[in-house]
Amino acid sequence: MVFADVGDRLSAEPKAQLTLEVDGPFAGGAPAGPDNLVLRAARALLPKAEGRGVQLRLEKRLPVAAGLGGGSSDAGATLRLLRAMLGLAVSDAELEALAASLGADGAACLWGRPVLAEGVGERLSPGPRLPPLHAVLVNPGVPVSTPAVYRLLDAMGRFGDTAPPVPPQDLTDARAAAAWLAGLANDLEGPACAVEPAVGGVLEALYGAPQTLLARVSGSGGTCFALCDEAESAQALADRIAAQRPGWWVRACRLGGPWPDDL
Repeated sequence: MVFADVGDRLSAEPKAQLTLEVDGPFAGGAPAGPDNLVLRAARALLPKAEGRGVQLRLEKRLPVAAGLGGGSSDAGATLRLLRAMLGLAVSDAELEALAASLGADGAACLWGRPVLAEGVGERLSPGPRLPPLHAVLVNPGVPVSTPAVYRLLDAMGRFGDTAPPVPPQDLTDARAAAAWLAGLANDLEGPACAVEPAVGGVLEALYGAPQTLLARVSGSGGTCFALCDEAESAQALADRIAAQRPGWWVRACRLGGPWPDDL
């Protein structure tokens, strides 16, 4: 798992009660009630805050149900932000346990560092040392149900090898990273394209571009990513896809993490 330098934004200020305001371009698709991962994270941590409350504001910049770990990253940001803002005596290990209780990718998304995740996502080890990785994220504007993708994967009976890949000690550049990843696969890619054919259309568009070194589905979809060899290539590809498909969500980004503006 690696992390992009684009995402939602979270802010908070002390209040008597716990409240959440959700806005931004994708606010309409994010639950504002008790199922929101930001609220669940806050409720898991605030018992340690001696009755203090907080007003949270989530600016939803990422598409919902997009395979980008947006909700889990928002939950992790909530835990880190509240611990710092309220001066809570909560260890990193305690924070990781709370994050893991919120979802399979919660522990990895808490810190936003490149990791290899095993089990259901709770066993983490450092990923390989990464070169600068420039990429393009593309979402066709349709949510993809993670449970539906996993159900189809189970029905297909094609789950791949669960042995972790042996990463190189160093990946010298983006082309080396793409060559290594070309020998691996996302077992959820086929089911995601079957559940929502628009995902397959995104992959075709990315692979048809000269800037693309490698394209894959992110997580369980519906966002796809393309690796490029430099920032200029990624921006050119993003501009090309955005012009061809104005209804799609397209962002050039860097992959790696954590990023300097993260708390």
